[in-house]
Amino acid sequence: MIFATSFGAGVVGSLAGLGGGVFLVPLLTVGFGLDIHYAVGASIVSVIATSSGAAAAYIRDRITNLRIGMFLELATTTGAITGALVAAYVNARTLFLIFGIVLALSALPLIRQIGEELPIGVRNDVWAARLRLSGTYPDRMLGSVPYQVTRVPVGLGMMWIAGVISGLLGIGSGVFKVLAMDVGMRLPMKVSTTTSNFMIGVTAAASAGIYFGRGDVLPVIAAPVALGVLSGAAVGTRLLVRMRNKTLRQLFVPILILISIEMILRGFGVRT
Repeated sequence: MIFATSFGAGVVGSLAGLGGGVFLVPLLTVGFGLDIHYAVGASIVSVIATSSGAAAAYIRDRITNLRIGMFLELATTTGAITGALVAAYVNARTLFLIFGIVLALSALPLIRQIGEELPIGVRNDVWAARLRLSGTYPDRMLGSVPYQVTRVPVGLGMMWIAGVISGLLGIGSGVFKVLAMDVGMRLPMKVSTTTSNFMIGVTAAASAGIYFGRGDVLPVIAAPVALGVLSGAAVGTRLLVRMRNKTLRQLFVPILILISIEMILRGFGVRT
């Protein structure tokens, strides 16, 4: 059952650039009654598996922007280590509350842009021009799609916060990575999600050692989770190239809202 659940999380996670952990933590805690610290440990492993499975395919398809990903990882890895060190001192109900509030806030800007196919009127800022962050990606319906990048410092700051959340909650913080690139830096949704998939594994690996050392990774849980997520990610990568940018938003915004409500209720001690 855990394998099947993780497979579904891997499919959706690879499509939305979330890594699957954003779904796995509530599924493992609410559905299977697992302590949240062990759920976070298994999720960290799953995030690395998702990134390994999806990132290679997206790089092969030339959708991922490697230059942006490597640059922004400078912020996310340092944030991930900070979050992992703090996590041991936060109780379970507080983690539930933080998780739920983070998801609810993340959905708001995506709702405003839910019908947008491509960003309009974006021009490279000074950082983007010097670092050559703009690019193009192939789209089956739109052909070769060029794009430019703006507000790079804003994206960098959001990525540090994403790293802290990854280390604290074990979710890969893909939703914040997507927000930083889609809303902050105004990249096309497909580029944001695929670049996020490339980045989440690096961010998770930065904090995984701390979870292993603390005993929060149970092999009997982490193994079926990792296998399921990896299999699901392989399926998700084949689906993404056929989907539109606005379809990706319409896919995961309702899911994020439902999960955020569930986790906030758990944080207040209400079991649904």
